[in-house]
Amino acid sequence: MPKVVKFGGSSLASAAQFQKAGEIIRSEKSRKYVIPSAPGKRNSRDTKITDMLYLCHDKAEKGLDYSEEWKFITSRYQEIIDGLSLTLSLEKEFEQIREQFEQKAGRQYAASRGEYLNGLIMAAYLEFEFVDAADVIFFDKDGRLNTEKTNSMLQQRLENTGCAVIPGFYGSDPDGNVTTFSRGGSDITGSLVAKAVHADLYENWTDVSGFLVADPRIVKDPAVIETITYRELRELSYMGATVLHEDAIFPVRKEGIPINIRNTNRPEDPGTLIVEDTCRHPRFTITGIAGKKGFASVTIDKAMMNTEVGFCRKVLQVFEENNVCIEHMPSGIDTMTVFVHQDEFESKEQKVLAGIHRAVSPDFIELESDLALIAVVGRGMRQTRGTSGRIFAALSHANVNVKMIDQGSSELNIIIGVRCHDFEQAITAIYDIFVNTQL
Repeated sequence: MPKVVKFGGSSLASAAQFQKAGEIIRSEKSRKYVIPSAPGKRNSRDTKITDMLYLCHDKAEKGLDYSEEWKFITSRYQEIIDGLSLTLSLEKEFEQIREQFEQKAGRQYAASRGEYLNGLIMAAYLEFEFVDAADVIFFDKDGRLNTEKTNSMLQQRLENTGCAVIPGFYGSDPDGNVTTFSRGGSDITGSLVAKAVHADLYENWTDVSGFLVADPRIVKDPAVIETITYRELRELSYMGATVLHEDAIFPVRKEGIPINIRNTNRPEDPGTLIVEDTCRHPRFTITGIAGKKGFASVTIDKAMMNTEVGFCRKVLQVFEENNVCIEHMPSGIDTMTVFVHQDEFESKEQKVLAGIHRAVSPDFIELESDLALIAVVGRGMRQTRGTSGRIFAALSHANVNVKMIDQGSSELNIIIGVRCHDFEQAITAIYDIFVNTQL
């Protein structure tokens, strides 16, 4: 069975990184289909090729000179080609791209050229066939992926192709115009290819050794998650864990194809395996912790609220009419609290309050701002008694006041609300009790 391998921008930022990627691909004959991203940053002061392409396009649209930025792009690719000792010339492609910029081909076209050019280099380096993503990935006129047509065309094109490079991130619309996924969309391309070729495994190579139990900017040297289910991943991704594009799991999930997150700089590390389900016992009670800041809460209090038919619907309708998304909604007998994004809510708060008063005549409404939500996720919590108690004990010991707790019926995750200034301390306390202490 073939493997599909996708390399992120940090894994293809230089000729040396290309060589590492090439060694990985050649080390297993089953690695037949390669999805490259555009070159990323070589160091913290560097600029991503995609960002530079955007800048060139924007200047071209305004009739401004972008020769300096264009030189940066062409030199960067030539540096990779020379470092790999290839005889490949991209002059024709560079000329065509500049012509398209002058004709105002659009920002999506501009952004896609980073992957396109890197794909040509990767195909020449590996001596694989190059398959332009615009010929096999299709979007409708509204920019939505045409899943059926894409899967059919990928299957037809790759059926008799031994080994191929398919650039990530873009495809084409019904008029043949280049259309891109959202940022990080090369992950989705890899997933679509894996589904089409019925891959045994989809390997996603990046600069980290898999998903981490907690954010390394908050917890020093957090443990790597060995195995995670798609459901757990969705919960963590929603709360900000961003190693993989969250939409990349859907095509392979339907086919039962695992995803393996690997580190190009440490190929010996097993990384994180993402699966539909597993009998493997998790290393810790929890699988991961993730969170976001910037929430506000709206608490509606009314005596005998629970006996009033349609109360919640009427309240939620007010938020809908004001185009305010709701994150969580814990409730009691006489109260219900609605959590919303603070920046989205602030400009509409008085309209929402007035609407709630008109809709349900509450006894009073209380607003609270500068809140954070933390998701504690793990399939191991279902078999472990006292998980919530240990979370509260850890937070109490760290002097963190809990503003809200919400647990789904699946027992897969627990959402905790805290003040923003307690956010980092809360995550550290939860990590310590479940990973360092393992109580």
